[in-house]
Amino acid sequence: MRRNPADFTRRHLLSVAAIAPLLPVLGGLGGCASAPLSPIDSKEATDAAALALLNDSAAAHGLTAWRRVRDLNVGYAGEWRALVGRIHPELSDTHFRSSVQDRLLPAEGLMAQAHIGPNGHKQVVRRIGPEQAQGDVQVWYNGRTSPDNPLRHASAMVADAARLFLLGPLALVDRPAVLRLAGLEQVGDYACERLMVRLAPGLGFSPVEQLVLCIDRRTRLMRRVRYTQEGLSSTRGSVSEVDVSEFQNIQGVEWPTRFHERMRKPIPLLPVRDWRLTGLDINRGWSAADISGAQFAGVAQPAAKALPGSNPVVG
Repeated sequence: MRRNPADFTRRHLLSVAAIAPLLPVLGGLGGCASAPLSPIDSKEATDAAALALLNDSAAAHGLTAWRRVRDLNVGYAGEWRALVGRIHPELSDTHFRSSVQDRLLPAEGLMAQAHIGPNGHKQVVRRIGPEQAQGDVQVWYNGRTSPDNPLRHASAMVADAARLFLLGPLALVDRPAVLRLAGLEQVGDYACERLMVRLAPGLGFSPVEQLVLCIDRRTRLMRRVRYTQEGLSSTRGSVSEVDVSEFQNIQGVEWPTRFHERMRKPIPLLPVRDWRLTGLDINRGWSAADISGAQFAGVAQPAAKALPGSNPVVG
């Protein structure tokens, strides 16, 4: 399915115009709940205590077991809030993003996503570049390659963010980054330490991203991640945060199974989406060739093994 970039520009302008009367009201909601995300300068050095916290958190999430994962198969299902689709249509892409099957080859920096929605099937293949490289992305809609750069860039950002939400510190422990501590934050019932991260390159094709990981002081699990969205012109300057919960230990790794995202800027506390982990299994034995096209192939094709108590999702 081919998309005209001008259509998204026009739609974005109309959406912003539609919600403009609400911005002063919605903006006033965030005053008492504002959370810092002050940028880390590129010239700053990593604080030793901050690095120790990242390493402790990675260990708590199961770093030793994660190193043994050759291929990862994950399924999700969830809902987008209607207003978000009007503000960032190319990012939410709600007509193609109701359920998703992810496939990862961690050692190769390769991730593929099969999205299913009301309008059909969207396939994304995301390759993360080594160290400072931003990698590349391919996108298909119902089997047809999409040349639309805003959609491609949005798809790369979504894939990288999904990896971050699922893996938390495991996604960062081997990435070049500048780290520092930034005090405490309460996440529900959990007292957390804030770990500030300057990630370069950032999510998708962003040159740099600013993150805050809220690390549980007792368990060292990541309970929340706050992040900028600098990879798209339509989201530049935005800040969102995702709360992760209901961890399950599967093959030695702590996997969050519930996710809730809200916006912090430009509309504070606006709910974005809720989703859940529906399935997960490890080391089926497929290769990069099985996930590099417009459909999964071979043993990568079946849906991720359903979690206890969840409904299997076919993707």
